[in-house]
Amino acid sequence: MMKLVLFFRLNIFLIPLFIYSHAMAYEESPFNIVYQTDVYEIRHYVDRLAVQAAYTNQNSSFRNLFNYISGANTDSEKIKMTTPVTQSEASSEMVMQFYLPSKFTKKTAPVPTDPRVKLITIAEGHYAVIKYSGRLTDKNFNKHKRILEKNLIEDKIEIIGPAIKATYNGPFTLPILRRNEAMFLINWKKN
Repeated sequence: MMKLVLFFRLNIFLIPLFIYSHAMAYEESPFNIVYQTDVYEIRHYVDRLAVQAAYTNQNSSFRNLFNYISGANTDSEKIKMTTPVTQSEASSEMVMQFYLPSKFTKKTAPVPTDPRVKLITIAEGHYAVIKYSGRLTDKNFNKHKRILEKNLIEDKIEIIGPAIKATYNGPFTLPILRRNEAMFLINWKKN
């Protein structure tokens, strides 16, 4: 009887979370999976439009990018949030990126009014990706980045870009329900 009560209490708690997480669905950059192992997958992405900000403090870059989609742009246009939010090192500085909804092109996207926010095109390419859940700590990311890197080296797949941290959920999502990814741009030659 106690197990049945516990089961119902747990479901009463988890069902609203599950419904809430689907209600908060965001547009995601489309990709094709071209290869998959038990550990990682290789994805092909086409050109993607994003806004990017360099940072030394993650909170300030997130705030700058969030301000852009909240209307701090030449059109004062509010732009829907998309996923993932990515972080990586580029030219010896850390950058954070928000991807723009697919309805925008470089010509139609509002220009940022904050000079720290840049409108960029991320070129088409192949990315090796490992998925994981849990907290958004550097320790968790680095653990999965190392697993991915080790497997790519073993499979003789050339890494040609820095590690990318991709996050898909809001800060109030329970760690067990989070979708996180570690990614590398790779030189993909297999068919």
